[in-house]
Parts: sequence; structure tokens; C-alpha cells
Amino acid sequence: MSMSDVMLTGYDVLLRHWTEHDAPAMVELFDTPDIAYRTPLPSPFDLAAAQEYLRMIQRTQAGGRRLHFAITVDGRQPRGEVLLNLETSSLGYGLGAAYRGQGLAARAVRLITEHAHRTLAMPRLYAQIEPDNHASIAVAQRVGFQLTDEAPDRVTDKGRTYELLTWVHAA
Repeated sequence: MSMSDVMLTGYDVLLRHWTEHDAPAMVELFDTPDIAYRTPLPSPFDLAAAQEYLRMIQRTQAGGRRLHFAITVDGRQPRGEVLLNLETSSLGYGLGAAYRGQGLAARAVRLITEHAHRTLAMPRLYAQIEPDNHASIAVAQRVGFQLTDEAPDRVTDKGRTYELLTWVHAA
């Protein structure tokens, strides 16, 4: 079984790989000011950007470098994304605005965290979160991530410079 065949289920979510048919849904989910502000995704995130993102996902998954999952509750309609960088043991997540506040992100992050520890034998997972991203911090804390004492990483992206704090989850 290849990594692209993996589907994860539990906690009332189903994580599945993105397909080319998801491009319009990606636009709906990711073409928002808050996603543009908090993530490295291009803005505007139009259909061409979604198709390029899908090609990048295919390359990194085929190369064994990352796993990108659409967050769903029914296996069909994407509500967000959770990704796992297999080289850095780091993860990221984001939900469409209509799906926030339902515990969906925490359930998806818990599911991929358990998969990383149990199936992929990754002893630690990391998340880098801006200090003022309270929603993302709440998700990390709910799943059991702990803030490290590492110095913040300073990042410049899209003309904005900001700091990222490192959170860790140990198996």
C-alpha cells in the first residue's frame, strides 16, 4: 500500500488524500484573508493556485516527504487540511471558516498525531504557531502538545515578518 492510499478514520473524522476534483473546494476553503495571513499558501488562492498546490502535494507525497489530508466527516466534502512533514516531524492544519469552533481541527490533529506515533514510529511531532494565533494554540493544547522553551523562529513571508513558537507532542 502506498502512502497515497492511506485514509485515517476516528474521532468522527475521516482524513483522505486530496484529489484533482477537490480544487474548487480548496479555493472555497483557502481563499480567505485569515488563511492568507497565517499560512504560506498563495493569495489569492484561485483555481490555478489550487491546481498547483495539488501538483506540489502529489510530488511531496510521491517522494515520501509529506502527507496531506483533506479533513472530512463523510469522506467526501473537505472542511480543511492537516499535513505531516515526514522529514521534519512537523504538522500543520487549517479549517474553512464555516467549519471552525466544532472541535474538528483537534480531532483531525489527534488522529494524525496518533498515526505518526503508532504507525510511522515518529517519537515527537512539532507544530510551529504564532503567539497570537489563539485558535491554533487551543487545538495544539487540546491534543496534548506542549510549548517548548526553544527560541522563536523568525519568518518573513508575503512581506510580513513574524515569530513562530515551537510546540511538541511526545509519543
